[in-house]
Amino acid sequence: MLEDVVFADLTAELPSAVRLQRLVRALREYFHCGAVGLLRLDGEALCPVAVDGLTREALGRRFVVAQHPRLAAILARRETVAFPPDSSLPDPYDGLVDNQLGDPLPVHDCMGVSLHVEGSLWGALTLDALTPGTFDERAQDDLQRFTLLVEAAVRMTRLEQDVRRLRLSRSDTAKDTSERHQGEIIGQSLVIRQLLDELVVVADSELPVLLTGETGVGKELFARHLHQRSRRRRRPLIQINCAALPESLAESELFGHVKGAFSGAGKTRAGRFEAADGGTLFLDEVGELPLAIQAKLLRTLQNGEIQRLGEDVPRHVDVRIIAATNRKLHDSVRDGHFRADLYHRLSVYPVPIPPLRERGSDVLVLAGHFLELNRARLGVRSLRLSSAAEDALSGYDWPGNVRELEHVISRAAIKALSQGARREDIVTLEPGLLDLPLAGAQPIASAEPLQDAPVEALHDSVARTQRQAIRHALERAGGNWSAAARRLEVDSSNLHKLARRLGIK
Repeated sequence: MLEDVVFADLTAELPSAVRLQRLVRALREYFHCGAVGLLRLDGEALCPVAVDGLTREALGRRFVVAQHPRLAAILARRETVAFPPDSSLPDPYDGLVDNQLGDPLPVHDCMGVSLHVEGSLWGALTLDALTPGTFDERAQDDLQRFTLLVEAAVRMTRLEQDVRRLRLSRSDTAKDTSERHQGEIIGQSLVIRQLLDELVVVADSELPVLLTGETGVGKELFARHLHQRSRRRRRPLIQINCAALPESLAESELFGHVKGAFSGAGKTRAGRFEAADGGTLFLDEVGELPLAIQAKLLRTLQNGEIQRLGEDVPRHVDVRIIAATNRKLHDSVRDGHFRADLYHRLSVYPVPIPPLRERGSDVLVLAGHFLELNRARLGVRSLRLSSAAEDALSGYDWPGNVRELEHVISRAAIKALSQGARREDIVTLEPGLLDLPLAGAQPIASAEPLQDAPVEALHDSVARTQRQAIRHALERAGGNWSAAARRLEVDSSNLHKLARRLGIK
């Protein structure tokens, strides 16, 4: 019985994600339907929390309620809402129901119910079927009856998250939900979940943070994520792109100037440090700062004082610094392009952002997010990936990371429409529209070795490969170290020792 399964999971010590995933799977089996989705209301959009029977990329979608009349109708009532096969209202899951053949299939039957926790609207549960007549009156009554069980599971998950949040953060600050989710980081991979857990603690400190990683990994998004979860979240976050600062104007932009300080200074102007007073200053591409400005920045970080250009009196500022760079700053220090003392001041807590190729199936989750954005932007009924396109995305190396993925999806959607796809249809993106190099294609080796090509140290190369293999095995094993050890065919205790040596654990 479904009730027995749900009650057993409520009393068992299960991770929240596992409990909710088991719940939607049990509901799908009970109702013999194509897909079940559990969605949390986040501002104006419904965000999938757990799905069964939908494509992987559905987890990355954000369904703006105003754009989806079926979801709006479900949220508007407390009772089960069913839509007949001939309903004229578009279904948000058209083409997203997982299908082994890879063909887009329209949803025929749909029903759902709104979920409430502690008297407030929490989200919705949706069920979809490819066979007309699946959801008869009995099925609708059963869903209404099971609503209390689903709400109990959601409430349990919410309580666990609240307890965890209280352990990690101060209890005297209220969270502004809409503000916090502006910097949402989308991803289900183990490496991202571990990083987000770490950032919860880091955000609440006052330590300077140095975000490192390749171009396009989303360092600005992580900076916003840190600020919105810090004690300074109600104060400004000021961003400055150091790479775009001309050396002649860098000092004025950072510290301000008085009238007449230089040619063209027609009035007194505060700098970015003063604008960020009490909040956070995000120094993007900090490795591009000129050496002369680095010295003045260091003095500010040491004593908390700035001096406007042309002014003799110093001013005190209270600013937390988050810096970001795609450079290896320790190499810049060695080469004399970056001050060692400033580097150590900025990198009190370094945070490496993993590249997209190390995030496993996150590429499909993020693709789903960008598909939904483009579906709404272009006015398409449904925008999806073919199974071959999913394979192409998963097999590509993504040198441009998340930013490149966003551009690839946007271009493919526009190309599909320009080549005759109709907005009222389920538009499927095929690999040819993605314009990606062949997955796994290797460049032809040169007959003669490149004498000047940089060679990675053997120890570093082996360590990097080991980290990737362990993270991939953990992702496939759902975070279970014993199962990961079996996949890697190594002893479990040896895997733990190796993970600690590599800094994974």
